[in-house]
Amino acid sequence: MNPLNSSRRILLTGAAVIATSLSLALFNYSSSSIAQEGAKPEASSNTTSVRYHTVSIDGVDVFYREAGRKDAPAILLLHGFPTSSHMYRNLIPALADKYRVIAPDYPGFGQSAMPDRAKFSYTFDNYAQLVEALTEKLGVDRYAVYVMDYGAPVGFRLAAKHPERVTALIVQNGNAYVEGIQKFWEPIQKYWASGSNEDREAIRWLTSLKATKWQYTHGVPDTTLVSPDSWTMDQARLDRPGNQEIQLDLFYDYRTNIPLYPEWQAYLRKHQPPTLVVWGKKDQIFVVDGAHPYKRDLPNAEIHLIDTGHFALETHGQEIAGLIRDFLGRSLPVKNAAR
Repeated sequence: MNPLNSSRRILLTGAAVIATSLSLALFNYSSSSIAQEGAKPEASSNTTSVRYHTVSIDGVDVFYREAGRKDAPAILLLHGFPTSSHMYRNLIPALADKYRVIAPDYPGFGQSAMPDRAKFSYTFDNYAQLVEALTEKLGVDRYAVYVMDYGAPVGFRLAAKHPERVTALIVQNGNAYVEGIQKFWEPIQKYWASGSNEDREAIRWLTSLKATKWQYTHGVPDTTLVSPDSWTMDQARLDRPGNQEIQLDLFYDYRTNIPLYPEWQAYLRKHQPPTLVVWGKKDQIFVVDGAHPYKRDLPNAEIHLIDTGHFALETHGQEIAGLIRDFLGRSLPVKNAAR
């Protein structure tokens, strides 16, 4: 036998086997793909995707971020100054596998409308009413509340009015005690006392880029952990024509919160909501002295002091998300837990 012919036959036979194997593999892959396309996706496959909505509340367009199953226990995230729901951009997907997470922007902040000051009163009372209306529009009648900075006077108004709706509190540099109001507030308190244009102008710098960046970086041991996108985006919204006046109105209206502290503290004492306090201990706006008094009214409150500044989520987001998941996992009724 010619050895060249023998080698040729072996090569042709091997090629035929390989071709047959490839055909079977492609057939199996194609069949599997068709089956997968026709299959119903798993319920959990898209739960952490964040969706962006705008709804009209009393004639004002209110923007909110939302993620999680509609039937999961709800968490309401309330932002501070000068930010928006953008501050929760990383926390939302970190919680959405187990919870329905909702984070609105107040009017004049973020992506919500900015009505003319002559037609809309920028007050914490109004913000609380709008957030309450939003929860009702979304059919959310029970929720945990995360309050930070301005979110505290909004959230505590909701809680004191509807204690039956609040399943738990997460307080992150959100004040409800006079101990938390110290040196930073002195020029603002002067404006509260006088209401004068001179004292109003004296605090206008708080809407400047320098002040916004300071809020994000002051007290942070490693500022390279703070994304410049945060203060850049906030400042872009502050620099809109007319927005500084809105912020100055809100600084003045903040005076209405202090007399409500005893009412909010009475709510805490009476209803004893499960409470997690997470505080950036180097914050100079709401100082760490404002964290400890929660224990007076809530003996079972869990308090964690973190080595960072005002916007603790920027540097310790994963740690805070872990604390929240552990806390809510132990605090919310088992029957409400998402599967």
